[in-house]
Amino acid sequence: MLGRKWVLREYMSSDSEETAELFYNTVHTVNAADYTKEQLDAWAVRDIDLETWNQSFLEHFSIVALDEKRITGFGDIDGIGYLDRLYVHKDYQGEGIATAICDVLEQKAQGKIVTHASITARAFFEKRGYKLQREQQVYRQGIALKNFIMEKENK
Repeated sequence: MLGRKWVLREYMSSDSEETAELFYNTVHTVNAADYTKEQLDAWAVRDIDLETWNQSFLEHFSIVALDEKRITGFGDIDGIGYLDRLYVHKDYQGEGIATAICDVLEQKAQGKIVTHASITARAFFEKRGYKLQREQQVYRQGIALKNFIMEKENK
């Protein structure tokens, strides 16, 4: 549904549980066309360590998108330009949330930005000017998942 109102703000520790839930649900629905159930289960586990999850956001520049009071997306980038996570709630796909989050994250980076894009996200990053460096296999809980190392020169 287009036309929803949402805003961006910096991540807060109180967002930890909701972002973890969004991550799990998004991976298990949006990415299901490109990965097997076994791969999805290895990538996004139900009982994530919320303390570690939260700390990783606090160590990066992290933002969330909100529709009213519900988190509809989130993303983070570290101090050297690694765009780590970018996820949008399954019910808010195609509304420009990922683009808006990415715009803000990219402004924080100096020089090259690197991301490890899923099969699902590859086209999104290509449209933003990221160039494929190489395909790789990453392992989560012993299960191989294909993704793509992509880079963009930040102006």
